[in-house]
Amino acid sequence: MIQLSLLHSTHFLIGLIIGVLVAIAAAIIGVFVILQRMALVGDALSHVALPGIGLAVILGINPFIGALIFMLIGVLGVALIRTQGKLSIDAIVGVFFIFALGLGSIIAPSAESLLESLFGTLTKLTLTDGLIGLILGIAVLIASLKHYQEFAKLTLSPDLAQSENVAVNREELFLLLLLALIVAAGIKVVGILLIGALVIVPASAAKNLAKSLRGMTVLSVIFGVASVVSSLIISALFAISPGPLVAISNGLIFIGSLANRK
Repeated sequence: MIQLSLLHSTHFLIGLIIGVLVAIAAAIIGVFVILQRMALVGDALSHVALPGIGLAVILGINPFIGALIFMLIGVLGVALIRTQGKLSIDAIVGVFFIFALGLGSIIAPSAESLLESLFGTLTKLTLTDGLIGLILGIAVLIASLKHYQEFAKLTLSPDLAQSENVAVNREELFLLLLLALIVAAGIKVVGILLIGALVIVPASAAKNLAKSLRGMTVLSVIFGVASVVSSLIISALFAISPGPLVAISNGLIFIGSLANRK
């Protein structure tokens, strides 16, 4: 059923603004996640928020808070374990991912609000949701642009980056932190299970077409924003959860990039 009224509602406007901000920031971060071969890390880290969301629902607080706390704990845990051992980031995040899924499945209640956090929603976005998403989205976008050169050097060669006085371990941790923040910002709009699509797929499609890092970044942002805007419009018109639509639209963009790859 087509719902034209939602297109003109405050919920849709808030969701669109947050969605575009999240798409831009996620696309920029996704470039370095893909080039550093951390795609599975980016997807797994988002699932660490699941127990936090479940606990927030039980306590009756905003899912943003629960998700953000658990992901920050996860990022700090990854950093701590890595300094104490020889495991790679993807292995450590994989351990946290498995633990979080097990814990989340135990404490997560069977509630509509939990499903909304998993797959996203436009109809129940509040002013608080919009304010938190807006602040996190802007903060991550500014931070990712400010550290763009450091991330680029780290991606090109960690040894070269270190020789140019780039704090390699700190920048790797900061990249994971930005990833955690952007996941939290997009929970209500895209959903926790599918926000990985905005981090991984636009950058992967851009990599198929771009000839430079800057070109890959620009294309990744264009693909991410296009997928979010089109998905949110369809979601508002037909009362469908936006998260799955974002995943599908990004998948189609990736297939198109394969067809046009030289």
